[in-house]
Amino acid sequence: MDYDWSAADLAFRDEVRAFLDDKLTPDLRRAGHLATSVYPDHHASMKWQHILHERGWAAPAWPVEYGGCDWSLTQHYIFGRELMQAGAPALSPMGIRMVAPAIVAFGTAEQKAYYLPRILTGEVFFCQGYSEPESGSDLASLTMAAVEDGEDFVCTGSKIWTTHATEANWIFCLVRTSRTGKKQEGITFLLIEMTSPGIEVRPLVMTSGEQVQNQVFFDNVRVPKTNVLGRIDDGWTVAKYLLVHERGGALSPMLQVMAQEVATAAAEQAGPDGNPLIDDAIFAAKLAEARIRTEVLEILEYRTLSMMAQGKNPGPASSMLKILATELSQRITELALEAAGPRGRVYQPHATMPGGPIAEFQPPADGYRSGQEWQAVAPLRYFNDRAGSIYAGSNEIQRNILAKAALGL
Repeated sequence: MDYDWSAADLAFRDEVRAFLDDKLTPDLRRAGHLATSVYPDHHASMKWQHILHERGWAAPAWPVEYGGCDWSLTQHYIFGRELMQAGAPALSPMGIRMVAPAIVAFGTAEQKAYYLPRILTGEVFFCQGYSEPESGSDLASLTMAAVEDGEDFVCTGSKIWTTHATEANWIFCLVRTSRTGKKQEGITFLLIEMTSPGIEVRPLVMTSGEQVQNQVFFDNVRVPKTNVLGRIDDGWTVAKYLLVHERGGALSPMLQVMAQEVATAAAEQAGPDGNPLIDDAIFAAKLAEARIRTEVLEILEYRTLSMMAQGKNPGPASSMLKILATELSQRITELALEAAGPRGRVYQPHATMPGGPIAEFQPPADGYRSGQEWQAVAPLRYFNDRAGSIYAGSNEIQRNILAKAALGL
């Protein structure tokens, strides 16, 4: 594989950098740098999406006819890397990266015409209704019922761990429309407006204290059958397609940036012996191992992206990347917490920009913080990243998928 950028690639990189220098304001950069999880401050994220949309860069991976960019794989990679290195706040993946590709693949002409442009502008903001209190990694065991009644489905049940349900005005849900056959059968993919009568959202307090996730209750909620994506009882097909997009994407640039931030902090932070922590042989070895693994992950992502560019389904490769990326991210956040030292043990979310409100926390009246901002961010990122190996299908389930699909076990 040739690692040298072409002249055209370098010109594109410079174009992206010039755009970021012009449009990525200090407050937006701050929101990106001080984000405590994969979900940045909601208002900053939406502001940045509007700026990207004006340039036509909000959803570059979409087909061109729906607002995407006719870019090469290299250009997509450069764009994502430059965003991360510049500290741009992430966009919510629920609409642009997850349900939108499913709408492109399975939606009717009317659904594409309605949802896709509104997802780009942020007028339609989706959350994900997959997990239930008794159906997480074993998603096919879900029980939320959708009973046909004329031209509607009547939905009753609940979804849990629903990120940004308090901000979303739409939710894409997997619902049970039949109980015959295998548990993967009889599932339907529904698009439900959050203002529908009978929907109640209850925030959940995470370990970090943030209220980003929620439980959503549905009590006889009527949903038009025209909101079915794909075919009735065949929602599992749509869900599998969407999960490939949820688990896919290039994560190595983000992890490389995180590792570099740890290296920079360790060079400035004193270790147990009073010397810079980066000079501690044990810590330096752990950090070096993590950085090497980010390089390996990058090569694997290149392979997967190349397959997708050729129209091939990456299949179990998405499971492998999900395992590697989330466990490596957890490792890097552990190193960041170690580098933060005693000040990393202080709970001070007021020095960060979390993805949601902080429950039952009163910041000091004078805004005082102990240490530097990154030391306040480190523990919250550590707590949030513990869920990385669980969401989008737990890593144990992903290993089972690999055992069957790749090893034939």
